[in-house]
Amino acid sequence: MEKRLKIFVAELEAQRKEIFKLHSTIQEKSKRLRSHPDDEDLTNSLAYKLHNLYSAYEDLFKLIARFFENQIADISGYHSELLNRMKLQIEGVRPELLADESFMLLDELRGFRHVFRHAYSYNLDAERVIKLSEKTESLIAPFKKDFEKFKKKIL
Repeated sequence: MEKRLKIFVAELEAQRKEIFKLHSTIQEKSKRLRSHPDDEDLTNSLAYKLHNLYSAYEDLFKLIARFFENQIADISGYHSELLNRMKLQIEGVRPELLADESFMLLDELRGFRHVFRHAYSYNLDAERVIKLSEKTESLIAPFKKDFEKFKKKIL
């Protein structure tokens, strides 16, 4: 395996670890919030971790796009276009990263992150934050499968 590819795979693995560390933190906070749904600080903390989780996934997508040099030209729709790119197999360039199930869950998480970032006076609903955290739990297994399949194809 060439040096550049080894570095890329190491970066992918480091980002994968960060993603799953965040998943673990989200599961723990979600469990606590289910027991204390009126805890506004805990609601906000869980929402922030969900925001960070999508950002971590997006950092992984950026690594892939940068390595394979398939840049995003239109910065106005950058976040959705970057996510859309990850479900595409680009013939002669790279395999797809995401299957439909992972894509749909990540797209919902992307939408939440957008609202979280831009709704400064928005009061978060604990129940909705808990439901989203539960959906992220259902993302773990399909994403692991997608990630391993992607890695096998590039090695």
